[in-house]
Amino acid sequence: MLDCAGCNENIASAAQIKKFITELVPAIDMVAHGKPMIEFMLLGDPKQGFSLVQLIETSNICAHFMELDGTAYFDVFSCKEFEPQVVKDIIQKYFGPTSVKEHFLHRQA
Repeated sequence: MLDCAGCNENIASAAQIKKFITELVPAIDMVAHGKPMIEFMLLGDPKQGFSLVQLIETSNICAHFMELDGTAYFDVFSCKEFEPQVVKDIIQKYFGPTSVKEHFLHRQA
């Protein structure tokens, strides 16, 4: 999970969000299941912005982009291991956050 502040204008672009997820999925050796769902949520609310859901064969990748304050929140959830640094690098490439808080959870039932 990555909480990002100081993001650039790409967080307000469905096209850029789609390019981001299209690059991220194979970069972390995942397989997309269907097309990404990218919807503008909470119109008129301070938390308004695009939300992203991409199913992957091993779970999902979700994000919400709050254009009014330049923040973005990402959750890459998978039972298949991946390299977190690749995720951070691609987020930096597309959204250029100036601050990132990361939370990595290793789950095992």
